[in-house]
Amino acid sequence: MADLSVNFAGIKSPNPFWLASAPPTDKEYNVVRALKAGWGGVVWKTLGEDPPIVNVSSRYGAASYGGNRIMGFNNIELITDRPLDVNLREIKSVKRDFPDRAIIVSLMVPCEEDAWKKILPLVEDTGADGIELNFGCPHGMSERGMGAAVGQVPDYVEMVTRWCKQHSRMPTIVKLTPNVTDILAPARAAWRGGADAVSLINTIMSIMSIDLDAMAPTPVVGGMGTHGGYCGPGVKPIALRMVGEIARDRAMAGLPISGIGGISTWNDAAEYIALGSGTVQICTAAMHHGFRIIEDLTDGLSNWMDQKGYARIKDFQGKAIPNFVHWEDLNINFKTLAHIDQDLCVQCGLCHIACEDTAHQAIGATRVDGKRHYEVIEAECVGCNLCAHVCPVDNCITMNPAETGLAFSTWKEHPNNPLRVDNPPLSTKALV
Repeated sequence: MADLSVNFAGIKSPNPFWLASAPPTDKEYNVVRALKAGWGGVVWKTLGEDPPIVNVSSRYGAASYGGNRIMGFNNIELITDRPLDVNLREIKSVKRDFPDRAIIVSLMVPCEEDAWKKILPLVEDTGADGIELNFGCPHGMSERGMGAAVGQVPDYVEMVTRWCKQHSRMPTIVKLTPNVTDILAPARAAWRGGADAVSLINTIMSIMSIDLDAMAPTPVVGGMGTHGGYCGPGVKPIALRMVGEIARDRAMAGLPISGIGGISTWNDAAEYIALGSGTVQICTAAMHHGFRIIEDLTDGLSNWMDQKGYARIKDFQGKAIPNFVHWEDLNINFKTLAHIDQDLCVQCGLCHIACEDTAHQAIGATRVDGKRHYEVIEAECVGCNLCAHVCPVDNCITMNPAETGLAFSTWKEHPNNPLRVDNPPLSTKALV
């Protein structure tokens, strides 16, 4: 059996699966149920100052697609609405009873040094393994100068991170907001401030839908709605890209990353780890299916690692990073062609319609023995993959590399590139 244990920024846990800071980690009862089920750790729902904030009802919106419930999830819930001392007491109890699990405490207080100096020793006294600075919440708290309002300003990120490192001995994880144009700016600020790790992404600012009867955003609260934080399977591609950007950044080489966003299966988790994450955090999938999904997550990841010959998480962590490149570094001369397996084809014609109407007219439609027949016209195929994606039959349409006889070359060297290395800028051509 593969060893799933991890050491993340000095924090040990028996597996890389942590529950993210959210409703599932709001109180001792939930957390104990999760840890008994087998989760490697939890990030306690964000603590703040007393008096506690006040939440509204209702709090969640969801998008379903193709018969799948909760493909996207939106919440307008804020940080914990329970007294600080109650949370601290429960955190201490849980850590005492589960010393082998990672217990991280998420924190959000005003952007004032004294506020952080006050709460940090209280958290440290619980015996928690580390803190996560919530610089990502995009609703409710950001209007109060916290959450994403901090995370969107690199100088603030660096400043508060530095305060926490000065006034606490606990490992400090900085949770980043995706509601920025360049994720590297706040990540590098956290790095400069001394962060031991970063976690991302937090939720994406969004409106889930409009209730056309109430004429208000969902969830509807007394006839009105507001923007919230979007999460769930739909955000995974966005989160993976941001994780990859940080993982491949040379300025932050070696900075531990806890990947968050749309993780529902062991395969999702493996992708995050391959792109550099040391742990993964999950919320929506647990809220949808319950804590027992941890069994599928750990069994699935362990079995896959055994099949691939990976003995430890470290053996494949980050292996995809060298292959995550900028577009200009891709091989312009690589070519792939679609191939239709006629034994698997059900003659639905989706590949032909998609290609004929919206792509390159590279799939011919004929009749053979009275049946519809679809064949790739290789001279027209550009290898865009659209047909393979719309086909309802797994592996019926495959994309096969084609020999071009051309050497590896990128856009940097391409003759159509006016900025290629051997082609001087237009302003200097007359001088050459």
